[in-house]
Amino acid sequence: MAAGRFVVIVRFLVCLLLACRCCYGLQVCIVGSGMGGASAAFFLRNYSAAPLDIDIFEQNDKVGGRMAVVELAGDTFEAGASILHPKNLHAVNFVNLLGLKPRSDPDDEGFGIWNGSKFVFKTANAGDSFISKITTQILNTLAVMWRYGTSLWSMQNYVSDLLEKFLLLYQEGRPGFETVEELLKSVDLYESTQYPVQELLVKYGLSNLIIDELVTFIMRINYGQNVSISGMAGGVSLCGSGGDLWAVEGGNWQIPEGLIRYTNASLHLKSRVVSVTLEDSGYIVELESGGTKACDTVILATSLDESKIEINPKVKLPQRSMQHTYTTFIRGLLNAEYFGMSSDTIPDLIGTVEDPAIPFSSINVLKEYSVSDKAYKAFSRAPLSDELLDKFFSTRSSTIRIDWAAYPHYTPPEKFAPYILDGHHLYYVNAFENAASSIETSAVSAQNVVRILLSRLLHGNLEQPKLSSVAGLIKDGTVEDL
Repeated sequence: MAAGRFVVIVRFLVCLLLACRCCYGLQVCIVGSGMGGASAAFFLRNYSAAPLDIDIFEQNDKVGGRMAVVELAGDTFEAGASILHPKNLHAVNFVNLLGLKPRSDPDDEGFGIWNGSKFVFKTANAGDSFISKITTQILNTLAVMWRYGTSLWSMQNYVSDLLEKFLLLYQEGRPGFETVEELLKSVDLYESTQYPVQELLVKYGLSNLIIDELVTFIMRINYGQNVSISGMAGGVSLCGSGGDLWAVEGGNWQIPEGLIRYTNASLHLKSRVVSVTLEDSGYIVELESGGTKACDTVILATSLDESKIEINPKVKLPQRSMQHTYTTFIRGLLNAEYFGMSSDTIPDLIGTVEDPAIPFSSINVLKEYSVSDKAYKAFSRAPLSDELLDKFFSTRSSTIRIDWAAYPHYTPPEKFAPYILDGHHLYYVNAFENAASSIETSAVSAQNVVRILLSRLLHGNLEQPKLSSVAGLIKDGTVEDL
C-alpha cells in the first residue's frame, strides 16, 4: 500500500516538473542586440506568465545592431537606421516607456534629382526666416504638383492602403503565426511581396515620370535599390519619405539599449556566437571565446545570410543576398561646379535616378557650420574612393566610411525562411526582412516570434501585456492620432 502511494507521488512530481517548465525558469537565449533582439526580450517579459532567464549575446562592444551613431569632427550623427514614422506604434511605445526624447528634422530642405549630368527636377532651399520658410514650402509644393500632377495623390493612396493593413498587426490578442506568409496573409499584405512596386504603382495610376524620377529617388535612398523591389518593401520606403518623420535625440540605438535594461536581461557584449546545437535537453550556444550556454530555446535576431553561425542539425533557408549600403560621412564643402550650380543654390538633398554610371545614391547635408563648412552623409552601392570624393567635394577635412549589410536585396516574388527553423525551439526574427526591413518591422516580427514561442513551449501560458500603450492607440481597428 505504502509503496503504491510512493510510486503515485513520484509519478505526479515527475509529470509536474515535465509539464510545468515555468516552475524553474525557462532559459531563453537571444542572439543579437538590435531592435529585433531587444524587442523579443521586451515581449517575453510582458507576455510570459512564467519566470524567464533571458541572455542576450552581441558580437560587438555596443548594443543596437544596425542602429548606430558615428562621431564626425566632434558631432554625433545616425549611421544606421535613422528615421521613424509617426505610426511606428511599437517605437512610439518604447520611447514613451523609456523616457527618451524624440526629435524631428525640419521638412523645409530642398531636394534635387540628379541624372548624372543635370538636375531633372529641383526644389529650393528655404531661408532662415519664418516667412522665407513658409513661402519656399508653398512654392516647392506647387512645383512638385506641377511636375507630377495627380500621380502624387495616387502614390499617397498606395501608401495609405498599405499602412492601413500594416496597422492591423498591432491589434492585441492576435495569435502567433508560424510562417511569415501566414502573418502577412492575415492582414492582406502577402500579395504585395510577390510583385515589383513599379508594377503595383502603375495599377494605382502613377505615371512613368514619377516612377522613374521621384519614386526611384526614394527607393535608392531608403533601400539602395530601384523600383524592381517588392510592393511591400517599396511601400515602406515611400512611408519613410513623408512628413513628420522622427528619431531619438542622441541616437536611435538607445531604444534597444533601454529595452534590454528594462527587461533585466543578461547582456553579453563582444560575445560572437559561432554555433547553435540541438541536444536532447535543449540547445548549446557556443561562443567564439570558447564558452558555452545551455538554453531551452534560442531566438536568432540577426541575419543568417552573411553570418558564420553554424546550426546543428543544419537547416535549409531560401537563398537570399544582402544589399550593402556604403555610408560615407564627410566634413567639408560640396563642389557646386561638379553639379553645374553655385554653392547657394545646390539642394540640401541630392538623390539620383537609376543609372549604373552614377557612383552615388544620395548626398545630403547633416549640419551647416558655415557657408563653406558642412557635414554630409552619402549613400552608395560601392565604396566611394578618395578620387571620387575629391570630384564631389571642393574641400574635405574629415571622412568616415561604413559598410552596412543593411537589408535584403529584394527580388519579388519573395520567399521566406520559416520562423521556426528546426521544428523545435529555434526561432528566426529576421525571416520577416524579406517583406520589409526597418526598425519597426523588426519589433513587429519579434512580437510574433514571442507569441509562437510561448504558445508552443509553455502551452499557451501567456499573460495579457502589462503595458497597454500600443493597444490604447488602436480602437475598433482604427488608429488614433498620436
